[in-house]
Amino acid sequence: MQTDYKFRFKDSILGAQFLFVAFGALVLMPILSGLETSVALFTAGIGTLIFQLICHKKVVPIFLASSFAFIAPIGFAVSEWGLNAAMGGVVFAGIAYILFSFVVRKFGINFVNKIFPPVVIGPVIISIGLSLSVSSVQMATATGAGALELYQKLNPNFTSNTALLIAFISLLVTLLCIVFAKGFMKLIPILCGIVVGYIVACIYGIVDFELIKNAAWFAVPNFTFPEFKFEAIVYMIPVVIAPIIEHIGNVIAISNITKHDYTKTPGLENTLLGDGVATTVAAALAGPPCTTYAEVSGAVRLTRAFNPAIMTWSAIAAIILAFVGKLNALIASIPPCVLGGIMILLFGIIASIGMETLIKNRVDMDEPRNMVIIALVLIPALGGMTLDFIGLGGIGLGAIIGVILNLILPHSSEKPE
Repeated sequence: MQTDYKFRFKDSILGAQFLFVAFGALVLMPILSGLETSVALFTAGIGTLIFQLICHKKVVPIFLASSFAFIAPIGFAVSEWGLNAAMGGVVFAGIAYILFSFVVRKFGINFVNKIFPPVVIGPVIISIGLSLSVSSVQMATATGAGALELYQKLNPNFTSNTALLIAFISLLVTLLCIVFAKGFMKLIPILCGIVVGYIVACIYGIVDFELIKNAAWFAVPNFTFPEFKFEAIVYMIPVVIAPIIEHIGNVIAISNITKHDYTKTPGLENTLLGDGVATTVAAALAGPPCTTYAEVSGAVRLTRAFNPAIMTWSAIAAIILAFVGKLNALIASIPPCVLGGIMILLFGIIASIGMETLIKNRVDMDEPRNMVIIALVLIPALGGMTLDFIGLGGIGLGAIIGVILNLILPHSSEKPE
């Protein structure tokens, strides 16, 4: 299915919906790594627009925002060399990303398919979805570190079961809209779920309106600029392997969703280039590195809103939100449990897309090498295995293990040399 770029004002509502979907992860990454959330919103918007411009015909319905692959490396780099030097390292990581796009441009999609075949990409997509399952359940049940205490400051009688009830109501409304809604309402099921969940959260008294009251209407994000230190640059460049693999997995996933092969048009070389340039620009402003967002792809699948112009609206909304303190605070006031139930659905959908990749490409599960590759991608990724000496772990480590095994393991019909 070809996705045409059509700029319609009513799609601005859909764009806002997708920003809601991305918002939790978008701001969580800078919070965890010590970066400014308003800068993260601005660079997510700018990064997405850059991505669309580089992918000439703007045919990819995808949103770029804060990359979780860089949380630990940025945290370490900040502690060792300071924020500006850490961002300088990320700038060069983005340049490495750009250079890889030119390697793909030179050697073609067959080069990528050889290194990242379905037997590797499938479990990587599965791990992208399932690795987020813990955080989505914690959001839904208020069992994350200090989450319940924050709710109980507003409502002392609030419990984890109440959080789960609110999450269930948000999810139920979303599912009802998907199945039974007609017309425009069918296109915004997630937004409907969030609105109803927010109202229920207000009834339970866990919405902190002081955040909105105390926020300024206009606030300029705290942009800072990079400093280049050799040690930070050398440390950060290898980290880019993880988001590159994640990017390829997400582009294939959105291709499966829309039935249009984006690895050919606009071409993986262009999507990689767009992501790399977006990462470099974001880091130059002290924003989180950009990556394609799987949860937004899951929302695209649910709503079947394939028009890429919707992501333009999402980007514009993110940029505006970066400067409008009241709106920023309004979204920040949405209790995590409201989003938790919806996130369980979206992350599960991403995992199912990974399974679909394996099934559609007829990956032979009777082939021992395939079983080994899939197992050794999933378990290190989902188990949180980390190699501290290179700052690589989780999905990135699992993906690299899969790439190496795919290149060295013989098929059953082949004999080792």
